[in-house]
Amino acid sequence: MTPPRRFDPYARSVRRAFTLIELLVVIAIIAVLIGILLPTLGQARLSARSLVCLSKLRTIGAGVSLYFNDFRDTLPQAAGPLPGGGTAVIGALFAGTTGTLPFYGINTVGANKRPLNRYVLSTDPPAPVPGQPRVELDAFRSPVDRGARKTGVPIPQFSSTESYYDLVGASYTLNDHDLRGDDYPTLVPRNADGSGGPMPVVRNTAKTWMIGTHPIYNYQQGGDRGSIWYHRSAVEANLLFVDLHAAMRLRVPSGIVNETPDYTFLP
Repeated sequence: MTPPRRFDPYARSVRRAFTLIELLVVIAIIAVLIGILLPTLGQARLSARSLVCLSKLRTIGAGVSLYFNDFRDTLPQAAGPLPGGGTAVIGALFAGTTGTLPFYGINTVGANKRPLNRYVLSTDPPAPVPGQPRVELDAFRSPVDRGARKTGVPIPQFSSTESYYDLVGASYTLNDHDLRGDDYPTLVPRNADGSGGPMPVVRNTAKTWMIGTHPIYNYQQGGDRGSIWYHRSAVEANLLFVDLHAAMRLRVPSGIVNETPDYTFLP
């Protein structure tokens, strides 16, 4: 008769190790889960950046409200040199810092001469110093700024850009002309001498956009600049309207479409 086994508290239990097949199955499951979660996490990060972009646009709107107190119903205007001589109000100079584009004063008019800056920033930006790096203004840099595959500039060095902030000094642009081109002014009148003036009467202040991210001009003159910032394949823009409310990720239809159910270029 076999005697009963005594309990030995110091005896080591024997554990069966994972087989190679089991490890491969676990690794495959983890890989599938990562493949499912990564796009979701990427979209979540993009949505968070889009919200930061919208927040900056609202801050710019608060600055515009203060600007209106000093310049009644007039959008921020600054003049720049024209290639053929003379000067004119250049929409890209409304705010931001010195860009790299060598036209219209974009690479020469510094942050201290861009009119909206002092109404958005806590202090006046300093004048540029020759030979020194430009003044960086994060208030006008969108975290989703991906530039454009085509800028419309017929110079190879500037025909595309990874950042509109780097190219023109701001990720945001003024509604100073419609999608037909610069010869069709909207909220910034353009007089014969190139000067501007007060805005025209705006029929619907809640629908006419005032300042927005650069993809709003993606289809200017019927082209396609490839400004894909907020979506993998669709063109969208964040917009600030004349009544100073802001909207996020509005779809920009292809072609010369100056008015949609969400917004209009026209006063």
